[in-house]
Amino acid sequence: MLSHYRSTIALVYILFYLFITSLSASSIIRQFTDDFNTNLQQNGAGSNPNLGEAHQLHQHQEISSRDHEVSVSSTVNGLRDRPPSTYSLKMESFNKLLNSVYTERYQSRPFTVGGYNWTLMVYPNGNKKDSGSGYLSLYVAIDNSTLVAGQQEVYADLRFYVFNNNERKYFTIQDTNVWRFNIFKTMWGFSQVLPVATFKDPRNGYLYDGDHCEFGVDVTIPTTFKESELFSIADNFYNAKFTWTIRGFSTLLKDTYYSDLFSIGGRTWTIQLNPSGRATGAGKALSMYLNLDVNEKFRPYEKIYVRAKLRVLNQRGLNNIERQLDNWYQGPAYGGEYSWGYHEFISFSDLRDSAKGFVVNDVLMVQAELEDISSTKYLPN
Repeated sequence: MLSHYRSTIALVYILFYLFITSLSASSIIRQFTDDFNTNLQQNGAGSNPNLGEAHQLHQHQEISSRDHEVSVSSTVNGLRDRPPSTYSLKMESFNKLLNSVYTERYQSRPFTVGGYNWTLMVYPNGNKKDSGSGYLSLYVAIDNSTLVAGQQEVYADLRFYVFNNNERKYFTIQDTNVWRFNIFKTMWGFSQVLPVATFKDPRNGYLYDGDHCEFGVDVTIPTTFKESELFSIADNFYNAKFTWTIRGFSTLLKDTYYSDLFSIGGRTWTIQLNPSGRATGAGKALSMYLNLDVNEKFRPYEKIYVRAKLRVLNQRGLNNIERQLDNWYQGPAYGGEYSWGYHEFISFSDLRDSAKGFVVNDVLMVQAELEDISSTKYLPN
């Protein structure tokens, strides 16, 4: 009997313990749930309205330009006379925005560039989310509904303007890098255009006639080039020298003589001699030139850079007379310049002095050596 009583008492204690434990656990779970729901409400998470808030937070992230890596080395600013060519925003009550607690930014109406809608954003007291506190901030935003596909990207060059009434010019700021817009990054610009103190001081000319001011932007969507050219220079030619041996030099009576055609570097050339001289060399010096064959085909507006040496060879093993050419041979579009050389290449007195070794047994030897010849490829052909 006593054993049965003790068993009953033990069972009662166990049931009571389980009851208390269950109440504590329920309280803890309820408290955890309440705290969790409270946190969700405070942080704006939960059902459909909270999804809208999450989207709003995502929009805040879009306004950051820090990952564009704008640096001092890539930012260019200065003054220019011409006004913006894309969009101008004039304000006549800017101080109202400066002093407003609730107006974080002013957004212009949409304007169209390249088939996309854009807006100009002005932060009078700076975009605090982009390290712009204390500065005037300017941005451009693209309407992502005008992006054809979700993965589409638009590259744009941006130049921002702030009118300076004192100078009657526009302060401009731009980045040398192109800006990449997509559905994740719809806004780009500069968080620190001008210090607010500098901007709002009427003596500096940005606020004038009370509180008038003007902003602007140029949005340019660069396209990939469709026409191009490739300029290159070849050297180390096979058989780069051509030697012309002229016999009976003293019997040459014509004004101009030409060597046989020769090919070096994929072009055809001749050496031109004027035994009696021409231009400033007439009557006192031999004139010599390196000519590009007139039948050579030039592409429209093509030029050929040539570096070469012209020589009168010394037949007694002494020093040659050598002169350097460093010139452009130009096609018909540039006037058709096919010949370069020297009016006074070697004096008649040196030629006639047989001891100097330039004319031996009435033989004159001249030479052209091609060192560099350019070529240009045009695309499309």
